Amino acid sequence: QVQLVESGGGLVQAGDSLRLSCAASTHTFKIYTKGWFRQAPGKEREFVAAINWSGGLSVYADSVKGRFTISRDNAKNTVSLQMINLKPEDTAVYYCATKSGSPTPDTMYDYWGQGTQVTVSS
Repeated sequence: QVQLVESGGGLVQAGDSLRLSCAASTHTFKIYTKGWFRQAPGKEREFVAAINWSGGLSVYADSVKGRFTISRDNAKNTVSLQMINLKPEDTAVYYCATKSGSPTPDTMYDYWGQGTQVTVSS
């Protein structure tokens, strides 16, 4: 069973940058699509970004395009989310997840991490 562990969350001010990382416990999933998602208090979990196994295809939610960049290191079996120009509305618990197949802008992913809190103060 794969385990995904997120790290890098924290409290930042609006306009700051933050980098999240997610490590998978098994290299079996290095060929899988990996994605980032978030859930704000009182809201449903939403798609943020996803990247295919080779890193050649990435998909972003409109709300983060131009500010967030997803990347992966298959040698280390990690996926990262670089976030710049953070806004208070980016405040949420951020999750990484993985699935087989191509990246899709939804939450239909198979394996999930426990999440890391990102708080952006105004």
